[in-house]
Amino acid sequence: MELTHLKYFLEVARTQHVTQSAHNLCIVQPALTKAIHKLEEEIGVPLFKTKGRNIVLTEYGKYFHERVQPLYEEIGRLPQELRDMASDDAVKIRLNVLAASSLITSAVIAYKRLHPEISFDLSQNESSTMYDMRVSTFAHARLATTDDDAACSFEEEIFLAVPNVDQYRKMDAISLSQMKGEKFIGLAGTKQLRNICNEFCHDIGVQMDVSFESDNTSAIKDAVASGIGVCFWPEYTWGRVEKRKIRLLKIVDAPFRRELLVTMRKNKADNRNTEHFYKFLVMYLKKHFRHHR
Repeated sequence: MELTHLKYFLEVARTQHVTQSAHNLCIVQPALTKAIHKLEEEIGVPLFKTKGRNIVLTEYGKYFHERVQPLYEEIGRLPQELRDMASDDAVKIRLNVLAASSLITSAVIAYKRLHPEISFDLSQNESSTMYDMRVSTFAHARLATTDDDAACSFEEEIFLAVPNVDQYRKMDAISLSQMKGEKFIGLAGTKQLRNICNEFCHDIGVQMDVSFESDNTSAIKDAVASGIGVCFWPEYTWGRVEKRKIRLLKIVDAPFRRELLVTMRKNKADNRNTEHFYKFLVMYLKKHFRHHR
């Protein structure tokens, strides 16, 4: 059924007069009559019957009118609803944060101070494709590929964070084979980074004895400083450590590094705000990485 034919049907049902309906619709009467007949042929039942000089709805027509009227009105509202939706989308940025959540959150807060009109929808879902921007991480640069419209990657080393005690005080580097029997602090809630570290350890044949897990970097810092265990620590994205309490040791068994990948999709009618935040976030990360070297 064509929307135009439904429009004609509703107008004739309203006026119950073909000539008046044709005038209201700005078409000639034969064209209107032909459209109504075509609609009736398509449905397979008569929608109108003659009553004196006018026409009225049949029982089929009354039922059809009852069902079609609200649907047609709803379809009529769709264009404005879509325009409103596009307007809302223009000021909302959907950000899927799979890595460096603390640093990315800090960037969002800094951006909101400059652009309070922009809203953010933050999520952490590896299988989701519903995002405007995504931050993820990979063990190797060759894996950091994307089909998105823009991408920028950052490399950082992963150190071993240990308490600043006599055992480690004079050390700048360490082999994980020396950590046999040492308690490790697991990276709960940071699945991608945890998988990267597990992959590195598996490759060099090291088994970690995880005694405590946390996804809070402050809690991990405190746990390491108090001697509860040691932890893998990304060079830049987890921030600085208090050197008086914690030492970051270079791991010599293999190149313990990861790629942080920021991607953007142009999937809106107006992508200007998404593009602006993408550029802001890339510059924010570049400055952060440079200042923490």
